Amino acid sequence: MKLRHLICALALSPALAFAADNEITITIKDHKFSPAEVRVPVGKKVKLIIDNQDASPEEFESHELNREKIIPAKSKGVVYIGPLKAGKYPFFGEFNQATARGVVIAE
Repeated sequence: MKLRHLICALALSPALAFAADNEITITIKDHKFSPAEVRVPVGKKVKLIIDNQDASPEEFESHELNREKIIPAKSKGVVYIGPLKAGKYPFFGEFNQATARGVVIAE
């Protein structure tokens, strides 16, 4: 029985590694996104983990990506994007538009 579990774990390992490759963490701190420029592969679905380290909520918003999500203070949220065509897809923080800006670049 233990051998069967090991085989299953090894069979799933490439899938788990692949999933991790398509995860990107974006931090919100001092009302700014970091990194402000995120590169993703064309034609792949990507999981963005938005880590809001500020003491106030922020909204991740992008008209081009057709996404908006409020991330409460001191918490994380997930936004899935893609698959995307090659290009630039700006995003911003709805509550701090002057400073919270960034772009996803699909290449």
